[in-house]
Amino acid sequence: MHITEIACTGTPVTDMRRARAFYEGVLGLKPTMEADGGMWVEYDIGNGTFGLGCFGDAWKPSPDGTCVSFEVNDLDAEIAQLKSKGVPFAMGITDTPICRFTMICDPDGNKILIHKRK
Repeated sequence: MHITEIACTGTPVTDMRRARAFYEGVLGLKPTMEADGGMWVEYDIGNGTFGLGCFGDAWKPSPDGTCVSFEVNDLDAEIAQLKSKGVPFAMGITDTPICRFTMICDPDGNKILIHKRK
């Protein structure tokens, strides 16, 4: 196998309407494509694509699964905004030699890193 790039990163959800309210309303993502009768939605972010899929038992959310990391310009401002909207945090700010980040949860418990490179 010769992998040349990540085509997209996807996250499973149980309620597409609720998930879209969070990802679009709270995080501010703009949908760029819908498929499978609205059960798959994509968001182009920089050079990458993030997708939400609602496919029942075939793909279930998990608080212990893969985590997407969203890069932001001002981590502290984003944290304040997320807290003001009542978004649950799974981890406080972590400071490493190359970045700072925190971890939040979507309505299904999927983990999301809010990340700022140094």
